[in-house]
Amino acid sequence: MVSLIIAVIIRSVIFVKISMKASINLHNRMFNSIVGTTMSFFNTNSSGFIMNRFSKDLGAVDEILPDIFLDSLQIFMFIFGTVIIVGFTNIYLLIPTFIIGIIIYKIRDYYFCTTQNIKRLEAATRSPVLAHMNASLQGLTTIRAYKAEQILSQEFDKHQDLHSSASHMYTCLNQGFGFWIDIVCVLYLCIIIFSLLIADNTIYGGSVGLALTQVMTLLCRIQWGVRQLTILLCQFTSVERLIEYTNLPQEDILHSNDVKNPPKEWPYSGKIVFKDFNLRYSLNSPYVLKDLNIEIGSMEKIGIVGRTGAGKSSFIGALFRLALNEGKIIIDGVDIHELMLKDLRSKLSIIPQEPVLFSGTMRTNLDPFDEYPDHDLWNALDEVELKNFVEGLPGGLNSKLSSSGSNFSVGQRQLVCLARAILQNNKILILDEATANVDPLTDKLIQNTIRNKFKNCTVLTIAHRINTIMDSDRVLVMDFGKIVEFDHPYNLLKNTDGFFYKMVEQTGKDTS
Repeated sequence: MVSLIIAVIIRSVIFVKISMKASINLHNRMFNSIVGTTMSFFNTNSSGFIMNRFSKDLGAVDEILPDIFLDSLQIFMFIFGTVIIVGFTNIYLLIPTFIIGIIIYKIRDYYFCTTQNIKRLEAATRSPVLAHMNASLQGLTTIRAYKAEQILSQEFDKHQDLHSSASHMYTCLNQGFGFWIDIVCVLYLCIIIFSLLIADNTIYGGSVGLALTQVMTLLCRIQWGVRQLTILLCQFTSVERLIEYTNLPQEDILHSNDVKNPPKEWPYSGKIVFKDFNLRYSLNSPYVLKDLNIEIGSMEKIGIVGRTGAGKSSFIGALFRLALNEGKIIIDGVDIHELMLKDLRSKLSIIPQEPVLFSGTMRTNLDPFDEYPDHDLWNALDEVELKNFVEGLPGGLNSKLSSSGSNFSVGQRQLVCLARAILQNNKILILDEATANVDPLTDKLIQNTIRNKFKNCTVLTIAHRINTIMDSDRVLVMDFGKIVEFDHPYNLLKNTDGFFYKMVEQTGKDTS
């Protein structure tokens, strides 16, 4: 008994350690794979699909699989022991035992094929429920403004009903499977009892009693064991789905012998050259940018305009290598496709239309890699007139920012992004209409700061409002992924048949 207790404790400790290690490895591999995958993955997979993997599927690996695996192992060891006892009582009883085993296996095989497909269906129908819920919560203000609560509620009910149908079918299959296994087990028990009744009296009575009690106990266990084994194999669908996300295509596909390390001071002046450049988001999709051949001079201020879908954002994405680039982009004599992504992206500053802040402190948002001393951080905040505000916070630079900076106004968040760009002091700055969502006073502050602090930088500005880029050195006009005009705004406005002139004209008489 002491040996048994020690063995059980050792077994449990080892099993827990193995299960935890397997779950942690799966999670870390999947997380690292998703963080490093290409942007096309996020364009084709909704947040609901990703949340499903990290919640339900990973929960199955953490909580459900270990219990079922241990349970199945114990039950089948018990079944194996029972078969040995039956064989010891009467060797000929192993023949019906073998036949019954084949029957149970066939039933399980038939059930498993069906239930695995139903389990996949249940997992697939869960993703739209999560995605719809996520989208509804993010767009709650818009939904209430348009009084669309009833429409959204009905849509959610449809997704939920579909998922509930698949889940209910899975439960019904389990019950039906248990019923058929019980019938087979009762048949087996009858065979054992009648075989022992008609046998001669040479069999010891104690052995008969032992065999019967074990077989009767087997009635409950075999159904539960086979069902647990089947559920175990079904739950491995979750492992299969997790492993699928551990093998995603990664962004950095350069080998060590292909990589060039740029000089520490690169880029020197911010000269950008596109040569025979094309871009698309996947190998099967059409080109979004086509035959770009332009040269942007050092310290030039370029405005990028075009209608929706013209390729403005893709032009910026090409510099960050967010899609499949074909051709050359040369910055100060270095082809960016020969650089590691971390080396390239760390040398480009961007202020997006929607300010991006992270949960953490003001310090980690400005300087996530602890590269700059405190006085540089305060100087950057002073440049954007946030120094007094941050000094008034309880923790100063160590003040906490909520998720996405929700405890700051939109204007303040945009100023933090601007301070981050000032701190990095890169030679190339990209603006995705950074002042589109801010008040006029903040807009004026941002525009003045950009003119003063980035006058020695190359600045590319995606314009959603044309008046914000009229003081640019040159304007790049795009249409259907091609560059149709590229000149000083004054020269472009002189051409009354040009794209830029017509775009200005469409803004209305007063603005134009």
